[in-house]
Amino acid sequence: MTTTDLKPEEYAPFYAGYIARVGEMELMPALEHSRKELLAYLTEVPDDRINHAYAPGKWTIRECLQHIIDTERVFAYRALRLGRGDETPLPGFDQDQFASVVDVSQRDFKEMVEEFRLLRLTTEQLFKGFTPEDLLRMGHVSGGSVSVRAVGFMLSGHVLHHAKLYWEAYG
Repeated sequence: MTTTDLKPEEYAPFYAGYIARVGEMELMPALEHSRKELLAYLTEVPDDRINHAYAPGKWTIRECLQHIIDTERVFAYRALRLGRGDETPLPGFDQDQFASVVDVSQRDFKEMVEEFRLLRLTTEQLFKGFTPEDLLRMGHVSGGSVSVRAVGFMLSGHVLHHAKLYWEAYG
């Protein structure tokens, strides 16, 4: 199953850009590739850039990494609920509200990078455990319908989106 197998009713139009970033890949290689792409950048960030934002009003690299970690957790939880057949509609989450209350200034950046690495590995294991039928299972999130496999591609695309921003802004 690749991104080209996704049907429009499997995700909200808002996520089309993230899914497009994945290209034509199967789900597990997409999750692995996006993990490696982000880690390739993060492991090379000089200490003097960690608290730097690429533009006024944008998150610093450290804040953005926390956003990626938070999003990974929320979306993996959604995939778990949907994959297990839970039909309870799931609410959205406000990334800006999350960011407004978390203080990452005292967090060790290398530990955050390791947290993302481990978290993504557990997400990959979660998706490996889904059957082909589980991956096609649909549920309701943020007022719309989504499939489990679409959530996986969204996670991959979300990480690739931020990795691309890092590479373009900082080289």
